[in-house]
Amino acid sequence: MGLTLGIVGCGAIGALHAETAVRAGFRVGAAWDMNAERADSFARVHKCDASPSLDALLARPEIDAVAIAVPNAAHASCACAALRAHKHVLLEKPMALSLDECDEILACERASRGRLQIGLVCRSAPSTRAVRALIATGRLGSIHHVKAQVWRRRGIPGLGGWFTTKAISGGGPLIDLGVHVLDLALHLTGQPRVERVLGATYAKFGSPIGSYRYREMWSGPPRLDGTFDVEDSVVALLRCTGGLTIELNVAWAANFPEGVVQDGITLLGSKGGAHFAPLSAKATFAGEDESGPIEEPIIVETVDPWPDAWAAQYGEFARLAREGGASIAPGTEARALQAAILAIYESASESPAGEGGESRPGEGESRPGH
Repeated sequence: MGLTLGIVGCGAIGALHAETAVRAGFRVGAAWDMNAERADSFARVHKCDASPSLDALLARPEIDAVAIAVPNAAHASCACAALRAHKHVLLEKPMALSLDECDEILACERASRGRLQIGLVCRSAPSTRAVRALIATGRLGSIHHVKAQVWRRRGIPGLGGWFTTKAISGGGPLIDLGVHVLDLALHLTGQPRVERVLGATYAKFGSPIGSYRYREMWSGPPRLDGTFDVEDSVVALLRCTGGLTIELNVAWAANFPEGVVQDGITLLGSKGGAHFAPLSAKATFAGEDESGPIEEPIIVETVDPWPDAWAAQYGEFARLAREGGASIAPGTEARALQAAILAIYESASESPAGEGGESRPGEGESRPGH
């Protein structure tokens, strides 16, 4: 028997959830959005019911699971409501805006018959899975450093809207883009505990809103009367248990010549290294053999990386809902990730000059699985 999914949040990402879910064998049964007109329009397109409230959607007995794609500030309340209704939950990243909210979600999952998966879709990307398999063979040896970066020259989304309003989003590109690459750095190195953080954030492009020059803007045109109180770029160095270091560089907007900055994850190990972009079909190994240094492609099995990553994510969610077992992106790991993100922001806030200071992830954080 197929699973029936409810969509919570009917924007562009909610639509992507619905389209992917149907291809993965789910039936979309109902949708809800804070904007009733948007929910009605979504329901017509996706041939489902528009629920008048979140409670009404969660009260429907045929709904087995929900995908939550609302603005970040509403993640915790929506996830907790769904888990209290014993629904399986695919919750978009970031897990929540605070560690207290993360802990509330985890407590709700423990008390629920539903299971939780966080929408860290890059874990399911074909290139990520290929590199992880290579790491498991031991060809990289002991990984001691990871470079994780995503750079956009002009990529501030919906300037003046919820993406650039800290009370709703929780932050700028670190929350929007950096969460993915920082997660992969931790995911591929065995989820080490982040012990120390040195970070700096910058806001150079979005204010005043009308001064920002761009070619196109995702998530709607700029709102000249809106808010921009988040960073537009961030740099950080994280030190983890076992000596691993992670260098993070993320920007929505930055002035750099084309072709000089390479997005993706670079892993440096004692025997070899690797580089890949999560939503690319290309990955490369660098090492040595008897002849000297070598460089060779890592085989990535994919037709189209972006939809393949989403399809794999939904395959894992369907398995979790039907069979239980381990989540590919459990809440415990997402909490540790959010603790690291908050430590970066805390470090950056400690210096008015933007240089940042050393910070440590929030008290009470435990290493995932312990």
